Amino acid sequence: MRILFISGELIGSAVVHQLIKEGNDVKLYIEHPDRAECFDGMVAKTRNWRKELKWVGKDGLIVFDDIIFKGAQEKLRAKGYRVIGGDSRSDKLEDDRHYFQSILKKYKMPILPHIGFDTPDEAIRYIKRRRGMWVVKQNSHIGMLNYVGEREDSEDVLDVLELYKEKKIKGIHLQKRALGIEIGVGRYFNGKDWVGPIEINIEHKPLFNGDIGPLTGEMGTVMWYSKDENMRLYAETLKKLKPYLQEIEYKGDIDINCIVNEDGIWPLEATMRFGTPAAELQCHLHNSPWSEFLTALADGESYELDFMKGYGVVVSVGVPPFPFAPEYFGDTKMQTSKGVGISFTDDITEDDLSRIHFEEVAKQRLSNGKERFYLAGKHGYALYVTGHGSTVKKAREEAYATIRKIIIPKMFYRTDIGEKFIRTDRRLLKEWGII
Repeated sequence: MRILFISGELIGSAVVHQLIKEGNDVKLYIEHPDRAECFDGMVAKTRNWRKELKWVGKDGLIVFDDIIFKGAQEKLRAKGYRVIGGDSRSDKLEDDRHYFQSILKKYKMPILPHIGFDTPDEAIRYIKRRRGMWVVKQNSHIGMLNYVGEREDSEDVLDVLELYKEKKIKGIHLQKRALGIEIGVGRYFNGKDWVGPIEINIEHKPLFNGDIGPLTGEMGTVMWYSKDENMRLYAETLKKLKPYLQEIEYKGDIDINCIVNEDGIWPLEATMRFGTPAAELQCHLHNSPWSEFLTALADGESYELDFMKGYGVVVSVGVPPFPFAPEYFGDTKMQTSKGVGISFTDDITEDDLSRIHFEEVAKQRLSNGKERFYLAGKHGYALYVTGHGSTVKKAREEAYATIRKIIIPKMFYRTDIGEKFIRTDRRLLKEWGII
């Protein structure tokens, strides 16, 4: 099958790999200039996706993995193309946090006190009048710029907003902090109805073990699937949005991140696209071909997705300058790992390699005929490693056994993904009736 994959910053990189493995004829477009060389030597690439519309045709599939394409999806659908991904209406749910909160309120979901601002100065003035623990976010994928307040006098939050001011960051969302467990619930939608099982995921966003350090896009995730539509986490959040998703004819993956405690469930934000590294885990857990699954979604059809039972664990492997995005913190040759090679220990197996999911990576063939993998992006999102098992402990063991066979100069990763879930969170989530 011919598939044109249109990517912003390689959020759907794992799906690209999977579609290639299935034998599809794939062409890849990457919008972000810092990632333009990624996947060289792995897949056919194009610098102008519109010129490839004749090639993919209306019998092929077009996949968008980001929220930056300003309604191109709906225009293509109107012309008869088969398209996966949101459009300008669904993009707004993720891109405008304040708007998403208004949709939650419309569909009778509890929301935390929140307010949006155009500039840091407006947010600073507001906080000085209303001290407390606030969560500071902005409308982009640069997670390390977000901050979860710790002080009741808001002095830490004010310092972060001063950084926003220095970096000229606009579009700021403040949300009152609630203490509890952060957990996500997701599912695929075909424009008319849900397709496949319910996904439950617990992310690990801080850079270091023990949830210490700056927030990142993601350092690792625990995930599992369920068919229980009466599960409280699903029934009180995502399930209620079905009429809205039908109204906007959404086709793709939607995930709602929540904070939960013994008092209730509060949705925080929506992801209206593939998630990272959720998609890497999905590629590990799905037995069904992705080309069949995505085609059914694009065509508005039902599909019986075959998936692995048990738990999945994924660990992010980073290199400098991750998580400090070059466009915000400067771009110098000394700060990037671009060009650095990736190698493996001699005992790596084919099963190990199947659990490694490259992102900012390219491949070249050397003069001796051997293949060389190397880092081809500037952000330090090197790769992700997945594991699966009947328990989180077994899934962790599989993932970390593979990571120990990867060699990248200056690579780093968290070694505690899933430990808190095993130790306390699973029990609390059960006691509170959340899952």
